Amino acid sequence: MENKQVLEIIEGTVEGIVFQNEQTGYIVLEIDVAGTLVTAVGELGEVYEGEQVRLTGKFVSHQTYGTQFKAEFCERSLPSGANDIFRYLSSGVIKGVGAKTASAIVALFGDKTLEIIEKEPERLKAVRGVSEAKAAQIGREFTRIFGARTVMKDLAALQIGAGESIRAYKKFGERAAERVRQDPYVLCGEDIGLSFEAADEIAERLGFSKGSPCRVRAGLLHVMRHNAGNGHTYLPKSKLLSITTAFLNADDADFEAELDWLFGSNLLVEDEVDGTLAVFLPVYHSCESYIAYRVTNMLQAKTEIPEDIDKLIEQTEKELSISYARLQKSAVKQALTQNIFILTGGPGTGKTTALNGIISLFERQSLRVLLAAPTGRAAQRMSEVTGREAKTVHRLLEVAYSENDMPRFQRNEENPLKADVVIIDEISMVDVVLFSSLLKALPQGCRLIMVGDSDQLPSVGAGRVLKDLCIDDFVPTVKLTEVFRQAAQSAIVTNAHLIVRGDLPELHHKDNDFFFLKRESAEKVADTVVDLCVRRLPKSYGVSPLKDIQVLCPGRKGELGTYELNRRLQAALNPPERTKGEHTFAGVTFRSGDRVMQIKNNYDIVWVKPNGENGLGVYNGDIGVITAIDKLSSTLKIVFDDREVLYPFDLLYELEHAYAVTVHKSQGSEYPMVILPLFKYFDKLYYRNLLYTAVTRAKDLLAIVGDEAAVSKMVQNNRKIERYTALAPFLRKSLEEYETIGF
Repeated sequence: MENKQVLEIIEGTVEGIVFQNEQTGYIVLEIDVAGTLVTAVGELGEVYEGEQVRLTGKFVSHQTYGTQFKAEFCERSLPSGANDIFRYLSSGVIKGVGAKTASAIVALFGDKTLEIIEKEPERLKAVRGVSEAKAAQIGREFTRIFGARTVMKDLAALQIGAGESIRAYKKFGERAAERVRQDPYVLCGEDIGLSFEAADEIAERLGFSKGSPCRVRAGLLHVMRHNAGNGHTYLPKSKLLSITTAFLNADDADFEAELDWLFGSNLLVEDEVDGTLAVFLPVYHSCESYIAYRVTNMLQAKTEIPEDIDKLIEQTEKELSISYARLQKSAVKQALTQNIFILTGGPGTGKTTALNGIISLFERQSLRVLLAAPTGRAAQRMSEVTGREAKTVHRLLEVAYSENDMPRFQRNEENPLKADVVIIDEISMVDVVLFSSLLKALPQGCRLIMVGDSDQLPSVGAGRVLKDLCIDDFVPTVKLTEVFRQAAQSAIVTNAHLIVRGDLPELHHKDNDFFFLKRESAEKVADTVVDLCVRRLPKSYGVSPLKDIQVLCPGRKGELGTYELNRRLQAALNPPERTKGEHTFAGVTFRSGDRVMQIKNNYDIVWVKPNGENGLGVYNGDIGVITAIDKLSSTLKIVFDDREVLYPFDLLYELEHAYAVTVHKSQGSEYPMVILPLFKYFDKLYYRNLLYTAVTRAKDLLAIVGDEAAVSKMVQNNRKIERYTALAPFLRKSLEEYETIGF
C-alpha cells in the first residue's frame, strides 16, 4: 500500500470536534492522550465527543497548525464513565437527544446508560419527556451507529483506511466487512475508490490466489476503466484478454469464463465493431449507441429552409459590414439548411465571423438560439466574440446532482431545452458522455451547430466525437482554410498553420508575437521560464504574471513538468509572508495569492457573484486565485473569474497550482501570453497536434523556450492520439439500417 513506513498508535478521549465533513468523513479532532491535548486529522467517519479512540497513523509537522497526528485507521470505543457518556449523548450523536434529555437519561442510568440504550431501550420511557416511540427511535439509531462502528473496526483490522471504510459502509451497510472478506476487490470499484494494487494486497493477506475469479473480474474491469481514462470507449476482446493476462500474471485463471460472467452481470457489454468483437463499459456503449441513433434521426429529419437564402446573407453582410469568403458563405448556407452541422477551421480563418452571421440569420427568423462551450473560459470567450450570453454545457443542461463524478442533468428527454438552435463551440473538447447528454436535451426539430478545430487534441474524456462525426462525411461539415489578411500578420497564426501542415515554424523573427529562446539545458529552460514570468514580460509589456501569462507544459513530470515549474513559479511569484495565509495538504502548500486550477468536476460546490447571484458547480480546468485562507473555519476562498467559492480544506485534492498547466488542461482556453518550455525531456509527448494546440492557446504573444530540435521533432511526429471508439461504426450501421428499412 501507499505508506510503507512504521505507523504509531495513540489512544485517548475525544475532547472536541474542530471540523467535520459528513460527506467525506474528514474530521479534525482534539484528543486527550494521557493528559496531553493532541490534534488528529483524517477520514475517520462519525466520531463524537466523549468517545475513546485508538488511532493508527503518524505525527506530521504543519507550517500553520504545528504538530498534528494524521490518522489512517481509527478504532472507537464507547465511553464508560457517566461524565463521558453525557458528553457523548449531548454532542448530537443520536437524533432527538440533546443536552437536556442526555442529562436526564444519565442521571437515571449512570454508567449503564449505553448498555440500557442498546439492550433495553424501552426502559428509557422512565425518563421524563421520552415517549415509547422516542425510546424505540433512540434504540434504533444507537443500533445503526453501533453497526457502523463495528464495520469500521472490522475493516480497520484488514488495514483498510477510514475513508474507504466509510464508503464501503455506505454501499454495503452492516454487511460491509463480510462483503469485503468474500471479495476484497469490491473496494476498487468506482464508488469506493481504493486502487486495484491496494485491494490486491488485502486479498493476498486474506489468502486469495492470483487466479481467483473475483481477482480476474476486478482485473478485467480495472483494465477497462484505465483505458477509458486514456480516451478509449472500448477495447477489442482479444486485446483486453491479452492485456489483463499480462497484468494479473495468473496462469491458472479462466479469463474467458470470468469475462462471460461480467457480460451476464451487465458490468461489461460485448458488441461487434467493424467485424471485431469489442468490450465496453456499459456507459460508453450506451452513449455511443444513442449518439448514432439520434444523429441519424437528425440527418434524416426535414429542415425548414428559408426562402432566398442568398438575399438573406447579403443583408447580413451589409448589417455586419463584412463580405464573406466563398467557404464562409457555404458555412452560413449549410447552417441554415441542415439540422446538424459542423464548422471547423484553424486560427484566423474566420470561424467567428461566420458564426456571428449564422446567429444573426437565425435571430432574424425569430428562432431561439442558445450558445454553450465545454469550459467556463471557452464560454466566456464565446460571449465576448458573439456579444451574446454563452453558458458552459453543464450549466446549459442544468446539473442537479452527481454521483461518482457522473453528472445528472435536469435537461433531458423529459425536460428538453427551450431552443430552436443550439450552438456549441470548442466541440473537440466534448466527450461521448457529455455529447450524449446534450443530444438527449435537444427537443425534436432543434438544430445543432458545432464549432471547433479538428486539428486540436481530442477530449480529455473518452471518445473522439468531432473526428468520428466527420469520418465518411457523416455530418455536413465546412472546414475554413483561408487565413485572412489581418490574421496573417500574426506569426502565431501563420506558424500554427505551418505546424498543422507539417512544416517547421519560423522561429528566428524577433519583431513579432512569436519568439523562440534557445537554451542548452532543461535547467536553463526552467530558469528562463521563471525569469520571463517574473521580470522580462511584465517589464516589457506591463502585464500581470497572474492574469496575463500562462506557462504550458507537455507533461507533469521532470524539470520542465507542471509539478516542478509550479513549485518554482510559486516561490518566485508568491513567496511566503507573515500576512499571507497558508495551508499544506498532501504535501502541497496553498497560499493566499496562488493561482489554482480545479482538476475534477464538482457539481455541488456553491459559488456567489458580486451581484448576489449564486449557483452550483466548478469544473475541470477552471482557473482561479486564492484570496483568503481561514484556519478557524478550515476553508479557502477562491475567485474564479467573477465567481467566489469557499473550499473546505478536505476538498483540496480537487485543486492544483496553475502557474503552469499541461497543454491538455489548456484546451478551450485562450491566454494573452503563453510560454511553452520544450526540451528533450518529454519525448513521448512530442507530437504535432499537441504543439499546434499549445500555439493556438496564445492570443497576443507566444514564447517557446528550449531546443530547436524538440520543436522539429514535434512537427515531424504526426502521431495522432489513436483511440478505440465505436461512434463512427455505429453511425455507419445506423444510417445503413435507415436506408434499408427506415425508422
